[in-house]
Parts: sequence; structure tokens; C-alpha cells
Amino acid sequence: MKKSTLLFSLMALTIFGGLYTEKIKAIVSISPQNEALKNGDLIFQTSQSSQSQAIQLATKSKYSHCGIIYQEAEKYYVFEAIQPVKYTPLEQWIARGKDGKYVVKRLKNATQALTPEVLRKMKAVGEGFKGKNYDSTFEWSDDKIYCSELIWKVYQRGTGLEIGKLDKLSNFDLSAEAVKKKMKERYGNKIPLNETVISPAAVFESELLITVKSN
Repeated sequence: MKKSTLLFSLMALTIFGGLYTEKIKAIVSISPQNEALKNGDLIFQTSQSSQSQAIQLATKSKYSHCGIIYQEAEKYYVFEAIQPVKYTPLEQWIARGKDGKYVVKRLKNATQALTPEVLRKMKAVGEGFKGKNYDSTFEWSDDKIYCSELIWKVYQRGTGLEIGKLDKLSNFDLSAEAVKKKMKERYGNKIPLNETVISPAAVFESELLITVKSN
């Protein structure tokens, strides 16, 4: 083999080998099965549901779905409000989101605040919602429930903390055509503009949280 050819081959191996190593590191760093995740962490994604675009436009955020992470034995699950409210294996939950992208957030003082006793209380609160129908009209009752409402109520009733600022439906941007279409579909001509709501964006932006994981 000529020296020039040998040199080129060694350079190629170095470059592509390095890229491969970095890719492996990236995969490992975002693996759902690692010690970076803790009980009570919150996870966010861009949903691919039919209402996702409307939520994104109305709240000015790309995040349209969220849930609470819990660990059972060696596996992680996301407690989420879909149809119905349930525990979903973390890998399945991530795969449902757009491009498999997600962000995990945690209470700034999680070590002190989320004691085993508090986590048990949170899960007990959550059990009261498990199996309930998804709330497509975003009402502030416990009869049905949506994703960010589930997080807010589990945390508020389990820890006393309010993760995200409550708002009124009228304060969201309802001007986009996709939003108008979805509102018409859900409410007809009687839009409950004074309804109390909590959006995924409001939970995501809570000053009580820090980002601990993202891909």
C-alpha cells in the first residue's frame, strides 16, 4: 500500500471513529435507563396528536405534552393524562413524541422536597386520577383531566407546591386559524374564556424547576 493511501485510511479511521464514538456517547447520555432520572421528574415533548399544533400556537411553546416520571423496579414509567390516564413505559412515551425529542425537568430542591413519604403521597393522589378520561375541553374539574393539569394537581396536593402559574383560557393567543378550528370543534360557539387552565408551557417555565436532561 502506498504511503499516501495508508495515510488517508488512517485519517478516515480517526475521523469516522471519533464521530462514531461521539454518537455512542450521545446515545448513552440520553438513554432513559440511567441514574440521571429520579422519581417525580417531569418530562416534556412535542406531541404528534391532532391538537398539538393548536396548543403550541396558543401557548407560544413547542411543548404540548408532559408527564411525571416514576421508577418501578428497574424500569421507568411516565404517569400521563391521555386516554385514559395511565402509566406508560418511558421508551414508548419518548417514541410517541416528534423526532423522539424530550426535556426532563426537576424541582430545584428535589432532594429535600421529594422525600419517600412525599412521593408516596403524590402517587396516592395520582391513583385518584388513574383510569379517568382525557379532558379534551380543558375544564378545571377532577371528572376528566389533561396532561399539565395532572402534573399541577398531583404536585399541589402531594407537596403543596404549585408548578406553573394558573391562567384563564382568554389569556392565550386564540387568533391562529388552527386554534380557531380546534376551539370550534371542541366548544362550538360557547368558548369558556373564563375557564381556569394550566398549560404545558406554564409548567415547563416554572421557576421551581431546573432542566436535568435533554436530547
